[in-house]
Amino acid sequence: MFTGIVEELGQVVALEHSAALEARSARLSVRGPVVVEGTRTGDSISVNGCCLTVSELSDGVFVADVMAETLQRTGLGTLAPGSRVNLERALRPGDRMGGHTVQGHVDTTGTLLARHHEERWDVLEISVPDELMGYVAVKGSIAIDGISLTVVDVVDGAGSEGTGGRVTVSLIPETLRRTTLGLTQVGEAVNLEVDVMAKYIARYLSRYVPDNVPQSAG
Repeated sequence: MFTGIVEELGQVVALEHSAALEARSARLSVRGPVVVEGTRTGDSISVNGCCLTVSELSDGVFVADVMAETLQRTGLGTLAPGSRVNLERALRPGDRMGGHTVQGHVDTTGTLLARHHEERWDVLEISVPDELMGYVAVKGSIAIDGISLTVVDVVDGAGSEGTGGRVTVSLIPETLRRTTLGLTQVGEAVNLEVDVMAKYIARYLSRYVPDNVPQSAG
């Protein structure tokens, strides 16, 4: 489990895709001296919001295997050497919960639709598929590329196939400086994970009022 508070901006060293087409997996090497400190093989590190298991460690670099499901559902497959990534070690007992409960299980990707520069912060509008909009609420939490953010506004889509809604979040200078969202350009994809508590509530309610909860709750 993670908190969505990024510890370090790491840098991709390599992304090696499997030669076997049926495997469709990859090995990701990331330089992150801060998160590598105290980390052992078998530990978990969040990379742009994706929970990955460390398989190798060497000189400030960790290596993790990325499964086909992760490559398909997230933006990790588009990374290249030199790409910057948000890194966070798994939460330990006694650590502060500075953000919200983030599993590291990315639901899907969204797109940065707009960036508005204000005097002291940036306002970002990000697309969210219709099937996830039921789990998003104003003043609620959402993880975007592994960053715990508070939702400022929610606009639902039309509900027809191929359309979606959007969420608005505000980023303070510290977040812009310490995370990839300070670098993300309009039109680029971001990893999205909605609040797991909303999923559990929807799943529970679906057993009693199935017409009133998101269909993807199960």
